Amino acid sequence: MAALCGNSIWTPQARNCFQRGITSSNSLKFLPFQVNRCKRLWSRSLKCRVLGETDDVGFEVSSAIKDDLFVGFFREAWPYFLAHRGSTFVVLISAEIVDSPHLDHLLMDISLLHGLGIKFVLVPGTHVQIDRLLTERGSEAKYVGRYRITDTDSLEAAMDTSGRIRLMIEAKLSPGPSLTGVRRHGDNSRWHDSVGVASGNFLSAKKRGVVEGIDYASTGEVKKVDVSRIRERLDQDSIVLLSNLGYSSSGEVLNCNTYEVATACALALGAEKLICIIDGPILDESSRLIRFLTLQDADMLVRRRAEQSETAANYVKAVNQEDFNRLGYHGSNGSLPSQNGDVYGQRYNPTFQNGIGFDNGNGLWSSEQGFAIGGQEKLSRSNGYLSELAAAAFVCRGGVQRVHLLDGTIGGVLLKELFQRDGVGTMVASDLYEGARMARVSDVPGIKQLLQPLEESGTLIRRTEEELVKALHSFIIVEREGHIIACAALFPYFEEKCGEVAAIAVSPDCRGQGQGDKLLDYIEKKASSLGLQMLFLLTTRTADWFVRRGFSECSIDHLPEERRKKINLARRSKYYMKKLLPDKSGIRIDCTFA
Repeated sequence: MAALCGNSIWTPQARNCFQRGITSSNSLKFLPFQVNRCKRLWSRSLKCRVLGETDDVGFEVSSAIKDDLFVGFFREAWPYFLAHRGSTFVVLISAEIVDSPHLDHLLMDISLLHGLGIKFVLVPGTHVQIDRLLTERGSEAKYVGRYRITDTDSLEAAMDTSGRIRLMIEAKLSPGPSLTGVRRHGDNSRWHDSVGVASGNFLSAKKRGVVEGIDYASTGEVKKVDVSRIRERLDQDSIVLLSNLGYSSSGEVLNCNTYEVATACALALGAEKLICIIDGPILDESSRLIRFLTLQDADMLVRRRAEQSETAANYVKAVNQEDFNRLGYHGSNGSLPSQNGDVYGQRYNPTFQNGIGFDNGNGLWSSEQGFAIGGQEKLSRSNGYLSELAAAAFVCRGGVQRVHLLDGTIGGVLLKELFQRDGVGTMVASDLYEGARMARVSDVPGIKQLLQPLEESGTLIRRTEEELVKALHSFIIVEREGHIIACAALFPYFEEKCGEVAAIAVSPDCRGQGQGDKLLDYIEKKASSLGLQMLFLLTTRTADWFVRRGFSECSIDHLPEERRKKINLARRSKYYMKKLLPDKSGIRIDCTFA
């Protein structure tokens, strides 16, 4: 550490960063305008040191960095504010995190996000606390498979634990944010409002009963989630706290599995996300963080362990299908196919209905409302976090688009996952790039049909069928129920490490559904996977759309010489470019170009 002037303290890494003009390092990331400003201040601080001045320029440098990073963060987070506002997130907080010092900051971040307009349903885990309470009372916890045998002692411990956790969470959410610095903006009665927390008998349950000769006593299974009353509380700006205790039609209290409650709630509400805060990361065989899995990848990973893992075997049984390929997967191009299955030539959508279960497309319904995990397999971690992954796949299959498995021991993990492009946890997605794949010869008529109206209007250059076939290996299409609904092309220039984006077209029936954004994001991921560092395009009519997505106008000199020779200058096209950031999302895209 070295002092420059006044009270400023710089790390050698930060100092070198500005001296060399680097815009990012492992620990600091700056926008270009931030670097230029800091360079000027750095220069002043050097003069200060040379001339022996005593003014606090070093402090000014440090303050400027802090201010610019603050502004830069808010501007970069803007799209995430818009995307998450009004969304419903079901957050399962594992019993290990509930029992740890990490809970305080997690709840603080949930309160912050609630203030930004995100609707939360919290489902806290209890098994650690129940087991400890039983031990203190001279009883022993009993598990069979995923479920606890809830005898009289266990039920009393479960009710005591649930009450304590509810009161603790309500207390920690009540204070709201600090008012120390906000008073300068004037008085406001809202500052003194605490966060509203609502709980109640939202969960209908039934006794698990006697299964294979085992009497589970007061252990319950989720029967139905009271969606309308939960929605009512959420719309009243409350955070809903959902206990794992359910209530039977005969007025009994039943102890349900926390994961079964959370997954059933996410499915019933149609939540945008299920977020599981667990006590460790999801790692691959090389101990590297798994950042992203498609539903197909997660499903296959769980299925491969079905013989070694009871949870995996239960997952296979729960989805009630002989072969998950019946959901219509398209090969290995990293895309998630449509969940439109094809059973004996007949297509269907697996659907979930609250209180009934899953329609499996064969006239039969499976009654599972959620997916339970637990017991000795989870406690021993003999299969790592496979149980949580199985629950994630189950929920994605039921229609929840995103499941995030986050290591709750990481400070600010929720903010880092939701407001950074690549996040810090593991995401399982049911619809990312759904139906996207590389084009085939049989797709030419469909692509031609999409491009023709845009060619006739002059938005796109005309391509003959022969030219289209020749360039087909560069085309990506989005297919839905056998029809091509969108297409785009990426033409790489490997020597210059850049690529041209061209021929983005979306069917009129599907516009306004984000298909163009899906294709552009797919192209950016593919370009990164090919080692390209910049994208460019030529346009006459669609500049505004691309500018909003990070492209900026440039001169023809920024284009590869090979491409410049082929440009029809009479069209007077505008040129736009976008620098690609290193992709750490873990999303796999097929890199193959024929």
